[in-house]
Amino acid sequence: MSTEPPETPEDAEPGSADGTPAEGAQVSEAEAELAAQRLERERIERRKAERQAPVEAGGKLSGTAADLLAAVRAVESGRKPAATVFEEERPAPRRPAPEPVRRTPAVAPAVPAAGAVEGVRGVLAQGGAPEGLAVQAAAVWGEGAAEVLRSDPWQLLRIAGVRPEQADAFARALLDTGADPGDGRRGRSVAVWLLEQAATAGHTVLEPAALADALGRQGVAEPEEAVQDAIAEGDVLVFQDALGEAGEDGERPVRVLVGLERYAMAEESLADGLARLMNSATERNGAGEEWERAAASAEGSAGELIRAVAGHGLVLHTGGEASSVEPAALLDAAHALGLRAWAAAHGPLGRARLAALVEGPGVATVGGLLSGAEGPGRDADGAWDVDLLVVLDAPQLDVEAAALLTESLPDGARLVLSGDPGVLWSVGPGRVFADLLAARVCPQVASRRPDPGPLGELVSGIGVGELNQVAAPGKEVVIVPVRDAGEAVHRTVQLVVDSVPRAIGVPAEDTQVITPGHGGAVGTRVLNAALKERLNPGPGRFGGFDPGDRVAYSPAPGRTLPGRVVRADGEGLHLECAGEDVVVPRERVESALRHGWALTAHQAVGCRWPAVVVVLPGDAVPALSRPWVYTAFGRAGRHLSVVHGVEQALPRAVAEVTAKPRTTRLPVLLAPQVPAGTGV
Repeated sequence: MSTEPPETPEDAEPGSADGTPAEGAQVSEAEAELAAQRLERERIERRKAERQAPVEAGGKLSGTAADLLAAVRAVESGRKPAATVFEEERPAPRRPAPEPVRRTPAVAPAVPAAGAVEGVRGVLAQGGAPEGLAVQAAAVWGEGAAEVLRSDPWQLLRIAGVRPEQADAFARALLDTGADPGDGRRGRSVAVWLLEQAATAGHTVLEPAALADALGRQGVAEPEEAVQDAIAEGDVLVFQDALGEAGEDGERPVRVLVGLERYAMAEESLADGLARLMNSATERNGAGEEWERAAASAEGSAGELIRAVAGHGLVLHTGGEASSVEPAALLDAAHALGLRAWAAAHGPLGRARLAALVEGPGVATVGGLLSGAEGPGRDADGAWDVDLLVVLDAPQLDVEAAALLTESLPDGARLVLSGDPGVLWSVGPGRVFADLLAARVCPQVASRRPDPGPLGELVSGIGVGELNQVAAPGKEVVIVPVRDAGEAVHRTVQLVVDSVPRAIGVPAEDTQVITPGHGGAVGTRVLNAALKERLNPGPGRFGGFDPGDRVAYSPAPGRTLPGRVVRADGEGLHLECAGEDVVVPRERVESALRHGWALTAHQAVGCRWPAVVVVLPGDAVPALSRPWVYTAFGRAGRHLSVVHGVEQALPRAVAEVTAKPRTTRLPVLLAPQVPAGTGV
């Protein structure tokens, strides 16, 4: 790695968080996704009825856990629970549901009646809340939305983007007696809101003590009582997960957790679906000797992957960018055996890279597969017509998307989850790939194919906690030191516009800037404004955008499609994203579209560019971690410039700051020897 003067290389996060469906005459992709999601959730809820036997354990619990179990028993017996429970931390604003499942034409979500919208608009105005929330409120509660908010103003927290202090102000304006912080309605709503925030931070459930602490920080005077009320009302579920073996007295230790039904049931559905696939795998999809011949003709670990898939319904495959040739070889072998095989990547750029390695068809994106826009048809039972599904970029699967994928596979199908365990985890709740790797319930094939060159050497070192100096004779890696935010912006623009094209031969349109966040003096907003001024100046006539602008489009939370604005008309903004034409309705432009010369590392996951400029200003230190650096640096194909202003914080983050833990239930649910607790 070279450190040189900053003039030239020779010398030197999302989209829409509200998830509101587009309105209009046609059903948008987001609307179709949400409609299909509802259908799938109904099916999962029906499955829940089969899982109601509680674990008989916990007799030796004390303190909060014992109080919690007493609350559970009270709910089971029809009484309101007694008196103590919990709370959690507040991670970040909530993102709505992931993508759905059905290939059959989705029914558009019911458009709220005009009367319902007008009625709730009046209540919102009376409480001083933005009238723009009326459509969302009417969609959530229907005709009774106005009455719901009058009787319980804190229900406003159920609308995405609303925070407790805003709901408090709304309640003070509506309630004659004022808004008492000790009001039970407030405590229940804040408990649910905190669990939603926890899901945004990746948790599917929380420890009771964590939820109690967070409720206290939100000014809830009796957090335990608030949680009990939320349990009694059915807003919060309690889980008792058995851990380890029973002791001499026959009691098995349990872990008590709380969560929202939506995420808890998705995690249980995922565990059920994975167990079904593992238990139903047969050799009907190609005789054993045919699989063996295919494996023998493949190279290295590709042959190991083919052999593992031959005999198992679930296989995990790990490796870096270069290892994608192995899933491609598996697909080609499956097609040669006459199997119906498909693969899905996180985004269109990943799909294009994989398609270039596969001889035949059968490559989609995860979002397109789940929405029905891409992929195989479905059989009479609603399952996909596939014998094998390979999912790349598996660390990006949250529990809901993973559950929907597994639920859509027929008995006897094989599922391969492939990805790099070093990259950032999913934007949504869960750590599916990491949990499966840790659970060791199925074969795991680790690629022995290293990423090549100085960039591959650098990124491989980061993956094991080492920020190494690498020899870069072709200026593959260049460090550009900066002193402050202003210099960081200046050098970044200089690199993209002049230095990288001139010295490396990569044009500006093939160079991607990656920075830790959207805000701040060197966030995506500032960098995109500076790059637009140099590369595509214009008045931003169409919602802040002009033809030729690079953009990041989020059709659904957690998915980012890099693209370019082509034109605008009455339909909205027309984009070109990885060779496909995409229309963003004008009412979705503000929430679903950002300029895209600069992205966050989470937005860049699953993508790769010839040249990448990673910007690390001095205020970026709190955001740095080994997965973040690994992900950002690993997006570069030929050249990486690092605009470096964090000094020793960078090697320290690589060596010491690992991924933040997430509280999930999947490992326990998958453990074959320990029956898992059920929700209450």
